[in-house]
Amino acid sequence: MEFLNRLIRAVAFGLIALIGLGMALIFTFSTLIAVGILFLAAKLRGKRFSVEEYWTSRQASRKPIFTKGSSGGNTTGGTTQSAYSRDNVTDVEARDVS
Repeated sequence: MEFLNRLIRAVAFGLIALIGLGMALIFTFSTLIAVGILFLAAKLRGKRFSVEEYWTSRQASRKPIFTKGSSGGNTTGGTTQSAYSRDNVTDVEARDVS
């Protein structure tokens, strides 16, 4: 009975691992197809395509979620007021004491 229980667990684990591997392969191939389409569209337009340039241009067009110096919601009169400044930050070094 113990052998049968272990066999069922091993088969279930292997099946889940194979399903995960299949999902990873599908994700990889779909990403390659998407990059290929972007490359082909850039060639048809007569432009050079670089994944790094595409990524930086996409990031530049996005509105940043966190702005530098923002405290996350302290508003007075419609302007964000930073409750924390660089002067109030203390750098602490932690050590393992045994």
